[in-house]
Amino acid sequence: MGTVHFDFKDEVVIVTGGSRGLGLEIAEAFGRAGASVVITARREQWLREAEKQLKEQGIAVRALTCDVADAASVEQAVQQTLATYGKIDILVNNAGLTWGAPAEDMPLERWRQVIDANLTGTFLMSQAVGKHMLERGKGAMVNVASIAGLGGGQLNTIGYNASKAAVINLTRAFAIEWAARGIRVNAIAPAMFRTRMTEAILDRAEDFVANMMPMKRIGQPGEIGPVTLFLASEGASYITGQTIPVDGGRTAE
Repeated sequence: MGTVHFDFKDEVVIVTGGSRGLGLEIAEAFGRAGASVVITARREQWLREAEKQLKEQGIAVRALTCDVADAASVEQAVQQTLATYGKIDILVNNAGLTWGAPAEDMPLERWRQVIDANLTGTFLMSQAVGKHMLERGKGAMVNVASIAGLGGGQLNTIGYNASKAAVINLTRAFAIEWAARGIRVNAIAPAMFRTRMTEAILDRAEDFVANMMPMKRIGQPGEIGPVTLFLASEGASYITGQTIPVDGGRTAE
């Protein structure tokens, strides 16, 4: 892969779910582009390890525990960020989870847990950060959806599929409301990348999943960060309300 250069010097970015997987890759990409990065996650253990990893690369980072499905926790994380940096330029809503079970057997508790984390969490973070961005008259948000939200999605993950479809329309709704007030809101819709959430599936069936993609492979490290940076950058200053699949051509079929 070629190197894509972006400059986010003096900008402050919050990446939810930034302790592992795609969130950590996105945080690293912003940090390498000069941004001060705030990563959030529910679990302290993974969060501190990610913070250490980013600091070792010379990235200015602060790690905050935050449950995005809890309004008080979200507000605390936003206020802590503002107390440290005085502003928030970019929000990446990446935190989320899934649960696998046939639709007819999906426990209501698990359905609600997935919807709360993926959809309500995106709403709460966007609302809390959005109020600050509206006061400043500027800002950019990137929501991490999924190609599962663009079609029927994977089997046995009905809550995840529904939540990611809702995130895509939430992206459009926020974008339309805030477009004339200086805030851009877009989304990316990844296909299958190897993360903690997907490793069990890929350990069993990576070749099968790869063969579903026109490019005949799953997503690789380094292929999510640049797309996210682009949507948050001035290079995308006339783009809002859009969802970009990062899927090796899967949704083009």
